[in-house]
Amino acid sequence: MIRQREGGQKNGGRYFSASHFSVSGVLRQSVLPFLLVLIFVHPTWAQRKPNIVIILADDMGYADIEPYGAKDIRTPALNRLAREGVKMTNFYANGPNCTPTRAGLMTGRWQQRVGLEWATRPTDKRSELPLSEPTVARMLKEAGYATGMFGKWHLGYAIARGPVAHGFDEFFGLLTGNVDMYSHQYRTGMADLYDGTAAVERDGYLTDLLTEKAVDFIGRHKDQPFFLYVPYNAVHWPFQTPGTPKDIRTLATWFDGTRKDYALMLERMDWGIGQILKALDQHKLNNDTLVVFTNDNGGERLSDNRPLFHHKSTLWEGGIRVPCLLRWTGKLPAGTVSSQMGITMDLTATAVALANARPAKPLDGINLLPLLQRNAKSQPRTFYWRINQPGLAQKAVREGQWKYVQEGENELLFDLSRDIGERHNLRYQRDNLVKDLRAKFTKWEAEISQSTTGLTQ
Repeated sequence: MIRQREGGQKNGGRYFSASHFSVSGVLRQSVLPFLLVLIFVHPTWAQRKPNIVIILADDMGYADIEPYGAKDIRTPALNRLAREGVKMTNFYANGPNCTPTRAGLMTGRWQQRVGLEWATRPTDKRSELPLSEPTVARMLKEAGYATGMFGKWHLGYAIARGPVAHGFDEFFGLLTGNVDMYSHQYRTGMADLYDGTAAVERDGYLTDLLTEKAVDFIGRHKDQPFFLYVPYNAVHWPFQTPGTPKDIRTLATWFDGTRKDYALMLERMDWGIGQILKALDQHKLNNDTLVVFTNDNGGERLSDNRPLFHHKSTLWEGGIRVPCLLRWTGKLPAGTVSSQMGITMDLTATAVALANARPAKPLDGINLLPLLQRNAKSQPRTFYWRINQPGLAQKAVREGQWKYVQEGENELLFDLSRDIGERHNLRYQRDNLVKDLRAKFTKWEAEISQSTTGLTQ
């Protein structure tokens, strides 16, 4: 029989090795060509590339799902992911709000390299992901993957330069940062729902429409490697609950809502994630599929970020530390917790590595899978963040247990292993460490400024 192993021949995205047979030399000469033909004709005889599913929540609090401590919100689907996969406790968003994190995920690189450090608005006509920038969708498509995105883009407002132009075979969702869950309009009244590159109108609660598209995509592509990206716009405002189609929002009511409304929105998203997992069950794809769930930034308004300090659009832990669950049945240890540091753009590097794709530019993220194996040794890492907005200037570095924050002229240092809530400033007790982290930030800032791409290309 053929023994599959790494380093075998590659053809059309399928890997095999035919170097070991328990037959005589004569049989080897006659049987080998026949077996090789079977491998090419019958893909199930060969090892297929794994499917990759990335699910992204929007503005969710750190403690808003049960695996991370929620008490008033039920999340059975995410409980299942945690039970069957790995829960990361030192995972970070690339940025403190929507656009920068999505830029990091799409490119696998620091978002500053493409000029997208802050959330864009429809009035920012030039703020978009450059078409010249390689994306994970394009890289995986070139590696033989079917690519589908169903959800929130928030990387530019021209549909001609939207997800389809960036490598997604299929797209259904919104370009802006938030829409009414029923009318699918931005708060100014601008329609914002697309299927491919066409503006469309659909009846239904948006979370459910995105779930329906994702489940359908899995069914149609079950026999080939696929990359499925589901960036739900839940639980971002407006806080509209399922089953209330007459609750159409205006500018005056856009931010109205309660914690109970928020919980119902999140539970509906969890239900949708459960439907995606059921589709993988139905088509017997669990052993062939990496599923990832994470969030784009810290929670805001109605969220629960405990035990972290502050919220979205800041560089405190409450703005950038996020949940992350990964499941790959038979490949990742089930029911484990990892303290390995990770960041959104690592998911890109992981997907590229699994697909054996070739990045056109060096990635800043790394493949997380080897570091999440049972008994794997944690890899030391250093992460950087920056906010440079009117009225808010922050810099932050996370290295090992230490977190350095600069806000205006104030410098702070925290030992997150003992002080996850960032309450005890050790800046004056560890002056040399502060100088070291400050110098590393300065070096990083100079490096990314040299490689920044123009906004629109």
